[in-house]
Order: sequence, then structure tokens, then C-alpha cells
Amino acid sequence: MNRTFAIAPLALMLVAGGCQTEHSTSMLPVGDNVKESFRREQQVTRAAHGHILTNTGVWSPDGEWIVYDVRSDASGDIFDGQRIEMVHVRTGEVRVLYTATNDAHCGVATFHPREQKVAFILGPEHPSPDWTYGPTHRQGVIVDCSKPGLVRNLDARDLGAPFTPGALRGGSHVHVWDAAGDWVSFTYEDHVLAQFKSPGPDHDINQRNIGISVPGKPVGVSRDHPRNHDGEYFTVLATKTVSQPKPGSDEISKAFEEGWVGTNGYLRTDGTRQRRAIAFQGHVIAPKGETIAEMFIADLPEDLTVAGAGPLAGTSQRMPSPPRGAMQRRLTFTADRKFPGVQGPRHWLRASPDGSRIAFTMRDDAGIAQLWTVSSANGQLTQLTHNPWSIASTFTWSADGRFIAHVMDNSVFITDTSSGASTRLTPRSPDESAPRPEACVFSPDGRAIAFVRRSGEGGLVFNQICALFLD
Repeated sequence: MNRTFAIAPLALMLVAGGCQTEHSTSMLPVGDNVKESFRREQQVTRAAHGHILTNTGVWSPDGEWIVYDVRSDASGDIFDGQRIEMVHVRTGEVRVLYTATNDAHCGVATFHPREQKVAFILGPEHPSPDWTYGPTHRQGVIVDCSKPGLVRNLDARDLGAPFTPGALRGGSHVHVWDAAGDWVSFTYEDHVLAQFKSPGPDHDINQRNIGISVPGKPVGVSRDHPRNHDGEYFTVLATKTVSQPKPGSDEISKAFEEGWVGTNGYLRTDGTRQRRAIAFQGHVIAPKGETIAEMFIADLPEDLTVAGAGPLAGTSQRMPSPPRGAMQRRLTFTADRKFPGVQGPRHWLRASPDGSRIAFTMRDDAGIAQLWTVSSANGQLTQLTHNPWSIASTFTWSADGRFIAHVMDNSVFITDTSSGASTRLTPRSPDESAPRPEACVFSPDGRAIAFVRRSGEGGLVFNQICALFLD
């Protein structure tokens, strides 16, 4: 993004309850680290229903379309969406990619980075009292944008022992391709182990972990359980959790909110390249007994099909084990800080394109959630922002690594990843129409940012997708 953000000022005109259609680009100093440079904002959707963006991967590879689901509540916590749609960012044309059937619901859609296809969560069809939607009862599917309505199973499921390597025994969530468009990450919870309500020496319990699916190795399973199904990708768990972590140790009880590291991995301290790695938050027990979220990284082998310390598919009493060569490593140690651990809005970890830095939020000594980065190679911490307001949303890096887009003080901002200076791109909005915290996503070319506002009239207010154009 080799351009400046200071151009001739234009009048600012607001649309009641919606996005801005004109912009001001005056560069007004607000403090040592914050400036204003208003950009052109456009409301992209207008239909009288909800529009929910995933926290990353919402743009088509050519930057022309934005994919979303239609869950009804503002935050998307109620999984009641029945369609996956995409909207053309310039014309507003809407195309339906998938409509759920047989009482199922769908949501949390992400584009492939190079091809016109989308991954999303599909809940159970024909739900029954013992199999309703939930963390252990969902799956990933893929739809080709040229063949709307036809989905293929991403991950396989096998609920009958002995379990099938490459298949899951539960539910997957938030499916995100790596930069090459090959491997897919997600969070996972285990139906088989959910039967155990408390930990015991002879069994594990269900705990959230990070999974990885790889193409080219389809998985077929038996039909000895009515909820079994085949999958087009071979799927494993990349992380290891324990039910009762030792205080002060690197053991974790939950792995979550992950992100791929770099477009081509990262450089280790010895100068060699780790080609594939996933960063994630992990719940540890601090020395004084409190649970906090710290930063971890899992280095992944090129071949995920070879078993490591335990069976890839797990057993009736044990969680699936990571493949041979997977290395889980802690990056941050923040228990002694005034506000320890990852804090701030719910967010997924996002790495710089070169993989050297992983961004997250943590509170400074004044209690303000700032952007920080940690070195993928050695865990060195750097406070990036020193703003008077807390980071208030998920965030994404521009493709050139120069900026991070996020919400703060009821506005969309970008932060310079070298200086830490933040620039306000939209005027501050009232709380009821402020940019939502769930998504603030750079387009592939770095020239636009997708986000959501609440908009409407006459008491009918819905999430609407907006695009902010930076040139």
C-alpha cells in the first residue's frame, strides 16, 4: 500500500443510521499517536435481515465480493442463520451461495484466498433431542461459488470405535485457509469425550483444541452411527490440552482463537524456515492459581498423517493426539504484569505476512487494551500502540504488513505496524451505530476494509455490511 493518507479535504455527509457516503480526508492531529484521515465509506448491504461477517477471510480473492451469513442477532451468538450469501462491493448485487435444509443452520463463512469457493459451518440436519446444534455437533463444508447450493464435506466424522484416522469425533468451527489456500485451521470440541463430566485418571474430558485439515487425502468412514459422514480433507488435532494444568507450567486446558503464521511460515532463530505454523491462545494456570490466556505456537510437520505419541483418531477415553513432529511452544509469560494475559475484545491471533510477529491485545498498566506483538521465533514482546482508548474489535493486517485495521473509540482505525501510530478513518459514531467488534477485515489488495454497522429505521435495525475505501 504505497500511498499517503493525506489528500484534499472533502465535506463529510452522514446518512442517518447508516454508513457515510462522502468523506473528509483532512489530517487533524489528535495526539502524539492518533490522527484523523476520513475515508469514503459505503453501505454495501441493505436487506432487512442480519448480516454477520467472520473475523477474517471475508473478501473474494479479487476483492470484488464479501461473503457473510444471516444470523439474526447483532453478535451472531444465536446460530439461526439459514443462508450463506455474498454481495458485490461496488454494485450491491447479492448472490445466495447456500440455503440450509432439513432444519439445519449455517454461518461463519470464509473465502479461499485464490479460488472462488467458501468454507462455512453447517449445523445438523434433522436435529434430534440427542443431536442439536452445539460445539460438538457441527461440521465444515465447502461451496463452489459457481455451483451454489452444492456443498462438500470438509472434515469427516466417525463416532464409533475404533475411530478412523483423519476423521473427527465431534464438531469444528471457524474454518480458515492458510495463505496458499491449502490447509484449513479450525477449533474443535469432542462429542465422544463430552460424556465425561469431570476429569479422571482413566479418561480425558472434552476441551477446545485447534485442528488442521489437509486436502488430497479424502477420508471415508463406516455408517455404524447415523451422524457419521465422509470428508474430502484429512483432519487432525494440532494442539494438546490437559484437564488440570499444573500452576506455573506450560500446560493448557483450552486452545482457541488461532491464526496462521505468515504467508510462508516464519524464520527460526537459527535462520531456517518453519513453513507451517499456527498461533493460538491457551488457558494456563498462573502460579497464584488464576486462569489466564497466554500466547502459544504450534509448528506443524509437512506430513500430518503419521501418528505421534498417541492415535491420531483418539480412543473412547482419550482425545485425538497431534501428529508426529508437531511442536507446541509457549510464547508469552505475563503472569507478573498488572493485567496479565491476553485481554481486551474477543479476537483471533493474526500474524504479519512475513510471519515474524503475531498481533494480539493486552492491557497496559492503565487498563487500556493495546495492540502488542510477539516474535514467532523467540517470544519477544513489543507494545505497538499507546492509545487513549482500548482496541475494540478483531483486527487484520494489510497484505503488505504496513497496517492493522481495527475498531477503536466507535470508529474504524488503521495502526502503522512500524511506528504504532493510529489513524481514525471514520468519524466517531454514536454507540448504537458504531462499527461492530466482530470484524474489521482488509481486502486482499489493502485498498478497502469491510466491517459492520447497525442500521435501520422505524425500529427495524439490522447489521449491515460497510466497506471503507482507502483510495
